[in-house]
Amino acid sequence: MTVQAAAPQQELKVAPGSVVRVRDEDWVVTQTAATSSGLMVRVQGLSELVRDTEAAFYSELDDITVVDPRRARVTADDSATYRRARLFLETTLRKTPVPATSSSLTVSTSMLSRPLTYQHMAVAKALDPSHVRPRILIADAVGLGKTLEIGMILSELVARGRGENILVVTPRHVLEQMQHELWCRFALPFVRLDSVGIQRVRQTIPATRNPFTYFKRAIISLDTLKTPRYREHLKKRRWDAVVIDESHNLTNTGTLNNELARLLAPRTDALVLASATPHNGRMESFAELLRLLDPTVVSPEGEIDEEAARQLIVRRHRYSTEVAQEVGADWAERAEPQNLLVPASPAEDAVARELSRTWLYSDDGGPSSNRLFGWTLAKAFLSSPAALIETISERLKPARQAGPTEREALERLLRLAREAEQGASAKFQALVEHLKGIGVGRGQPTRAVVFAERVATLTHLQQELPKALGLRPQNIGLLHGGLSDVEQQEIVEQFKRGQSELRVLVTGDVASEGVNLHAECHHLIHFDIPWSLIRIEQRNGRIDRFGQKHSPQITTLMLEPSDEHFAGDVRVFTSLIKKEHEAHRLFSDVASLMGKNSVEAEERAIRDALASHQELDEVVPDAGALTLDSLEALLAGADGAADAAGGAGTDDDAAPGVTAGRFPVTVEPPVRLYGSELEFLEEALVEAFGDPRQKVDWEVDPRYSIASLTPPADLRRRLRHLPQDYLKERRVTEKLQLATTPQAGERSLTAARASEDSHWPAAHFLGPLHPVLDWASDRALASISRNEVLAVRGEVEDPTFLILGTITNRRGQVLNRTFLSVTHGFSTPIPDLAEFFAEVGFHAGAPNPGPVDTAPLQDQLPAAVENAERHLKTMRSALAEDALHRLEGWMARAERWTQESGALIQRAEVQKRRERVEEERRVAEDMRPDQHLVRPLLVITPRETPVQVLSVREQEEV
Repeated sequence: MTVQAAAPQQELKVAPGSVVRVRDEDWVVTQTAATSSGLMVRVQGLSELVRDTEAAFYSELDDITVVDPRRARVTADDSATYRRARLFLETTLRKTPVPATSSSLTVSTSMLSRPLTYQHMAVAKALDPSHVRPRILIADAVGLGKTLEIGMILSELVARGRGENILVVTPRHVLEQMQHELWCRFALPFVRLDSVGIQRVRQTIPATRNPFTYFKRAIISLDTLKTPRYREHLKKRRWDAVVIDESHNLTNTGTLNNELARLLAPRTDALVLASATPHNGRMESFAELLRLLDPTVVSPEGEIDEEAARQLIVRRHRYSTEVAQEVGADWAERAEPQNLLVPASPAEDAVARELSRTWLYSDDGGPSSNRLFGWTLAKAFLSSPAALIETISERLKPARQAGPTEREALERLLRLAREAEQGASAKFQALVEHLKGIGVGRGQPTRAVVFAERVATLTHLQQELPKALGLRPQNIGLLHGGLSDVEQQEIVEQFKRGQSELRVLVTGDVASEGVNLHAECHHLIHFDIPWSLIRIEQRNGRIDRFGQKHSPQITTLMLEPSDEHFAGDVRVFTSLIKKEHEAHRLFSDVASLMGKNSVEAEERAIRDALASHQELDEVVPDAGALTLDSLEALLAGADGAADAAGGAGTDDDAAPGVTAGRFPVTVEPPVRLYGSELEFLEEALVEAFGDPRQKVDWEVDPRYSIASLTPPADLRRRLRHLPQDYLKERRVTEKLQLATTPQAGERSLTAARASEDSHWPAAHFLGPLHPVLDWASDRALASISRNEVLAVRGEVEDPTFLILGTITNRRGQVLNRTFLSVTHGFSTPIPDLAEFFAEVGFHAGAPNPGPVDTAPLQDQLPAAVENAERHLKTMRSALAEDALHRLEGWMARAERWTQESGALIQRAEVQKRRERVEEERRVAEDMRPDQHLVRPLLVITPRETPVQVLSVREQEEV
């Protein structure tokens, strides 16, 4: 018996706006994407049984028949001013993705953020079409707005049809902050999977269901992803984009963080890594970060291709030329730091004397076998007596097995520390006086953030400050790593609200990364000094960042004992603050000053210097005498020898380390047939509901630029993936309020920051990616597009067909989008669609004298479509050559990598990397043009053509 092979399925050619027939019903396509089950086609119901129904079909599972555009029905648009034709064209334009190969900015410049060229450069570089897929490391210094750059990149990916499934990974204390920024400024909704969000998930979906398939856009912490359950979920998911914030935590091979990053990197189309401190000084660690972006950038032997690496990195700082000339008054200059030396109290002096003579400068090396432990005690004491007591108590635990001599010395020190804790703390009194001096007190608006390293110190400050300042306990907030993710997020958000009762935020270094505290605060106090320039810079960056309207004032409190040896070393620590301030003006990363590039390494170096009585200047040099090391030079875009630190005064007085070349930025706003998003939304609602005032309570208040509606059932279903706190606190499913101008959007955000009820804006900015516009587009498209081509009159001599041609790759991504005008069987590309509409007189006020004779137009349609297809085939060949040209550099590097790895293939690690390179090669192959699609959009006939009014029967026959 011979088994005949099944005929291969005909290639499915479909794009948003196409009409398809599936399961005996008609649908209009709203989105397409390549999946493991073939082409996924997301649709909106057209025929009576499925009208207003949303669905997704897969080409390998369903019989999807595309209605032939040659057989479309030409229909005269009888609406006033051709309203139906304009609405159809507008929805089609919105539903057709921007070409994936375009690096031009389209929607990101229309979001609720101030347009800054240096941020736009980062976005354009991420979209560089010479990359196999969008990959970038945003290594901008603290305060430049990495979150905004991330939001802009993601919004551009969404406009390109490459942002349906997105995973954002952040530290847990900034989950809500990131979610808030992405939604409020870019209309990108994410489900927040913190401890409360996970509980909601478990109540919503079955325990066996992968939450990442249910929630297509999620924001989650690295700590949560480390759990075995979530790691398994990740293995079964692919993403359009993954963002990992604070990505310097990913570089140590063998750690769970690194394993998660390796798991995610090949499973996403776009990868965005962000870190102000992107390396720890070790070339192999930085190479690991680059491999996540592109494995071919690092050779099998571990050498970095610097030219290729620079194409993946963007790095600027506060005084980079392109930054300094833009931020202006929106980033007030940091004031000179204040270093306050506080004479120790008698009880504190006794502790310092005991530390000095017994532990730090003893002739016999001290009572501990660990010669560095004395400085561990000293560091705890310089934080607070409470922190010293905690350190001693931990050391005295039986499990520590301290020797009798050490135990005796510890117990003596413990008694002195307890006496100091019970007495008046000189540094605490200095803090109180300083806070009062800057205006912190009852009925005063001034706020301050106080940093300390030890939880015992933080707890002591939280307990004692209210009484000392005449405030209530709720006026002092406490934030440290021992709190839950929800508690941490709530405290941060309270401190940022204008009407919050919090006046002083007492926090540990958990808040030194990623948290924005500048909205209502410009005073920061170091209650103790970290023995790390990186940590000092990270702390200062909480208030010294873009958007700060007042000069950030950094103040340091340092206890000054009377003991000569100890006091001398303590005073040296104040120079760390000065050196950080100096380096802040010269480098993108103050880690360059010590060259250790990690907090832990810097702390060890300083502790070792103290223990060996080494001069601190030998460990922490002056910024003016520094030469960039190879890694920092690579990040800065220098050649390794140029621009030594301190050599400012070259082009435009650029500071050392400024990238010489700027990535070109072009802005191409989408062509729109309506003057604003509000005009389009209103027109779409009229088309969908007839009278939206009656059907969905549509209202527009022009005085405040606010619009509102009551969401119907299908819109409520779409809104369920919006931030849950926003939905609940603003009761969005009952009434959705929209700010229709950027000015109104900013006012709403400002009001929310000052609100006691919610930090979510009452009226959300109606930006180009707002879900309500997508919903309205689908409703309008479903009511209009029934495989019809609308005919209108215009300033043309002969009937002219407007046809849209798209070329896609094997992944279903649009590589080219071309508009053609076809007249007498001759196709002409339209370089500027807006100009074309103006030339033919197709605009909002165009008069409609009545329907036209569609019979001859119907006869001409097939030939027009065929002619456009021939033109598109020619373009497809040219586009294939262009794609090869753009990727030839990467392909050559991949080939070279594969050849070099041949001799090392026996190494398991090299084998894994080889598999990754091969996967990237397959992705590159899939980027080639694969199919094209032609869709007739409009027929324009001469205005002077006599009007022929057809009967209903005649129109039906046509």
